[in-house]
Amino acid sequence: MSAYHIPVLLEESIEALAIKPGGVYVDATFGGGGHSRAILGKLGPTGQLIAFDKDADALANAPQDKRLILVHNNFRFVHNFVKFHGYPQVDGILADLGVSSHQFDTGERGFSFRFDAPLDMRMNQAAARTAADVVTEAEEADLERIMRLYGEVENSRRAAALIVKARESAPLRTTGDLSRALESILPKLAEHKYLAKVFQALRIEVNGELDDLEGFLQGAIKSLKGDGRIAVITYHSLEDRLVKNYFKAGNAQGEIVRDLMGRGSAPLENVARKPILPREEEIAGNTRARSAKLRVARRVNA
Repeated sequence: MSAYHIPVLLEESIEALAIKPGGVYVDATFGGGGHSRAILGKLGPTGQLIAFDKDADALANAPQDKRLILVHNNFRFVHNFVKFHGYPQVDGILADLGVSSHQFDTGERGFSFRFDAPLDMRMNQAAARTAADVVTEAEEADLERIMRLYGEVENSRRAAALIVKARESAPLRTTGDLSRALESILPKLAEHKYLAKVFQALRIEVNGELDDLEGFLQGAIKSLKGDGRIAVITYHSLEDRLVKNYFKAGNAQGEIVRDLMGRGSAPLENVARKPILPREEEIAGNTRARSAKLRVARRVNA
């Protein structure tokens, strides 16, 4: 298994796709390639896998396999690239929305407060805006909104004020700068949990994660054949709520659109009523799996 990233809910997600040996599948978040390798292992010689990742580091892990098409781009464009490669629709789509272990454990990427490193957090390193730019340039009200909405950070207003006060003395350019700016409000015995929420919020903002996820879900629905399956692994309530609503109604609000006669239909149907959770053994071996939820749906009304 690649040291780059340990795939979460591997067996469960591969089983959820109900892979056909000659089918066409998408791994929308290639990462360390663990899920992709498992899909390729289920495919026959005529099967095809299209794998996406906007992080160039991730694509360096790709196996040499003629059945694999690599796309170095944002998964929100899944429908465009599926068509570009000659497939009107596909049999299944998988997305693991977690940040890879490699990104967390590579200090200079700036995803973790465990390292005093540049406050970066860009998944696509060609992107211009970093987390340092956000904390240095954003208005106080915007910082409060980012932390409250994307991290559900307690005392988000106070946290925003502390960041603004700290940057008046010197720019906040490193993860350590940010952690020290918030030091006075970190709860005893829960400092790491609080900082994790702040860093999550900034990461979502820097990478436009929720907008990308919504674009992906819209494109994925268009890309699925009738009875094709989509499996998405989420890690926090914001993205899980969005996935749940799209699986229920095909939109971010989770409200089924009805015609003048009151008739309504949704493009997807849940395969299981409740999300699939990691087993205790998996969590013991990979603590980053503890918050994971796998939702699975199939395409109807295609």
